[in-house]
Amino acid sequence: MTNYNKSSWLDLIRANIAKFGHHITLVGGRDIPRFAYTIGVNRIIGAELIFAGGTFYSAEEVGQIINGIAKNLVTASSPNQLNVALDALGSFSLRQADPSWFGELMLGAFDLYQRRDIPGFQIVPDNEHWTLDIPDLTRPWNAKSEPVWRWLHELWEYPVSPESVASTNLDALRGERITEAARWEDDQWELFAGAGPDVPPSDVRVIPLGTLLGIDPSLEVVTSLKVGTALCRDTSDLIWHPWE
Repeated sequence: MTNYNKSSWLDLIRANIAKFGHHITLVGGRDIPRFAYTIGVNRIIGAELIFAGGTFYSAEEVGQIINGIAKNLVTASSPNQLNVALDALGSFSLRQADPSWFGELMLGAFDLYQRRDIPGFQIVPDNEHWTLDIPDLTRPWNAKSEPVWRWLHELWEYPVSPESVASTNLDALRGERITEAARWEDDQWELFAGAGPDVPPSDVRVIPLGTLLGIDPSLEVVTSLKVGTALCRDTSDLIWHPWE
C-alpha cells in the first residue's frame, strides 16, 4: 500500500468512526479463512472486536453481527459477560484474545493508533452456527492446535497456488468427512461431504483450499489431482478411489 493510499484509507477509517462509532475491516483469506475486525470500539471497551472464520455467515452478515454486538457493548457491564441474540443470526459471546494473534488480525488498528498494545475480544457464535474454521483466540497461536490458521506464520507447502479455493458444504465445515473431490480448474476444487448434487445451494460455501487441508490432512491427495479428474471414498474410509 502506497503512502498516498494508506493515508486515504486511514482517512476513511476516521470518517467511519466519526459517523458510525467504529470501522469494520473485512479481510478475504488467501490461504487462511476470512476474518474481520473493528477499529474504534476500543473507545467504548478499551479493546477491538475480531470475528475470525465463521464461514456459516456471508460477509454482509458478519458486518451485521459486529454492528449488533458493538451496539450492545455501549450498555454492557463487562464484555466477558456479554451474550447477544441477533434474531436469525444466532447468539454471540465475547472472549478475550491472546496478543499472539493480533499482529496479523488487527493491523489496521495498529496503523491508526500507532501502538500495538490494543487488546482484542473474539466474537464467538453459538453451537448451531459453529464451523471448524473458527479458532480459539484465547490460546497463543500454535500451528498444531490451529492447523487451519497455520499459514498466518508458516510458508505454504503444497504444489498448488495458495490462492486455490474449494466449493464445499456446511456439513464438511462442521466435521463430517469429505467423500467427493474434484478439480475443475488449476486453482478450483469441489470437496463435499456427501453427494455434491444433493447439497442445497444455501449450504454451499467457497473457501480457501487451505482451510479444508487444515481441517482434514487426508485431503492432501487432492492437491495432486489433474484438472478434470475426481476421487471418492466412503465415510468410514481414508483411502481415495478414482471416480469414473
